Amino acid sequence: MTQFQHGLCGCFDDCGTCLITYFLPCWTAGKNAEAMGENCILYGVAALTCINICTNGNIRQKIREKYGIEGSFFNDVICHCFCPLCALVQDAQEIKSQGGPGVMPGGNSMARE
Repeated sequence: MTQFQHGLCGCFDDCGTCLITYFLPCWTAGKNAEAMGENCILYGVAALTCINICTNGNIRQKIREKYGIEGSFFNDVICHCFCPLCALVQDAQEIKSQGGPGVMPGGNSMARE
């Protein structure tokens, strides 16, 4: 088992993702979900409601499982409860670091670089 490649407070490692998440967290939540095989619009809309802690925690759990990262669903929910924007950015950075699509509009992806 490994750790996340970027720390929870490493938001500025990717300033573009950080800015998008600050102004449109629903976009980042949807794109993270889409990268994990879930519906982008459904999770993006859910990010605007009170259930966002659980839906974002669910996606974080899928990220951890896919990339072999230590943790638990409880900790995922706690991260999204107390530091939601940082957790969204960390999730997006992990997906991008693993070769998945980034959250920048226009299909920016590390897989093409």
